[in-house]
Amino acid sequence: MNLAFSQLAAAFAAGNKAMVKMSENSRHLSALLSELVGNYFKPEKLQFYCETGEVGIAFSKLPFDHLMFTGSGETGKKVMAAAAQNLTPVTLELGGKSPAVIATDYPMQKAVERIMYVKQMNAGQICTNVDYVFVHQSQLALFIDTATRWAKKHVSDIHSQDYTAIIDDRAFKRLTNCIEEAKQLGADVITLSDQVADANTRKLPLTLILNSNDSMSIDTRETFGPILMVKTYQDSQQVVDYIAERDRPLAFYPFSYNKQLINFYIEQVMSGGVSVNDALFHVGQHDLPFGGVGASGMGHYHGYEGFLTFSKLRPVFYQTKFSSVKFLMPPYGRFADKLLAFLSKLNS
Repeated sequence: MNLAFSQLAAAFAAGNKAMVKMSENSRHLSALLSELVGNYFKPEKLQFYCETGEVGIAFSKLPFDHLMFTGSGETGKKVMAAAAQNLTPVTLELGGKSPAVIATDYPMQKAVERIMYVKQMNAGQICTNVDYVFVHQSQLALFIDTATRWAKKHVSDIHSQDYTAIIDDRAFKRLTNCIEEAKQLGADVITLSDQVADANTRKLPLTLILNSNDSMSIDTRETFGPILMVKTYQDSQQVVDYIAERDRPLAFYPFSYNKQLINFYIEQVMSGGVSVNDALFHVGQHDLPFGGVGASGMGHYHGYEGFLTFSKLRPVFYQTKFSSVKFLMPPYGRFADKLLAFLSKLNS
């Protein structure tokens, strides 16, 4: 809902009509919106289209004036390739693996409550969610203990209506397979609940994974679930080097009261956006442009930048009744030479 209508707000502000094809995972929501939208908008202004089989493929091939896509990087490449056939400009919001780093000067309790709050929101199914967190080697045990106590206080029962289910069986199986694979390949898995994953309700407890590496899919693809990789570091350059070796993230979350350290991270880590001493909330500031960079996307929306994204800056020039151009028409003589010399002198 947020992604669809925040983008529509920008598109309508710029005077456009819009066609919306939502994810195949959201078929029920798409059907409901398709039914309701006619009560508020004329069909030539806005329409939602439901997935009935390869609708998304056909949709991306239409000769739009602009195409906005939110989803995975792999699907984003296909959408961009299809749009290129019509030279349709695209804005891609693709997610990725967004890191956080907790400096030793920042209170662990406050860092954990802010990170874990975001991690449990929508069961981690948010493109700008914290994917992994760097904790100083000396504070690893403290982080695990604090996160465990936070989860028992705030998410003690995964079957509560306050805790979101995974969207479908395929996504649930992907997440449980990632956890099992990591465990088999030597990672340490800590479930922050006395409960286990429930395939019937698709509820998955908050889970920490330690000692993961690039041989595990949990380390190499966007998590998009209530799983948090915990990595240790000894110095800030180690954090920067690790992030730089991978695709540029959609968001970055440094926690520290040291302004010099924060500026170092902001200058050295390339990302779509940054929240300092919190996570996710830069996205909620609607006057800030939102968008990715590199593998996490291209283009911006929200606020004025959203208006520009869905606009075409169209220059219009009005000529006066008198135009000096007639003095530069051939055949050229001494006057033209003098005028060009004068104009050249002005520009020098």
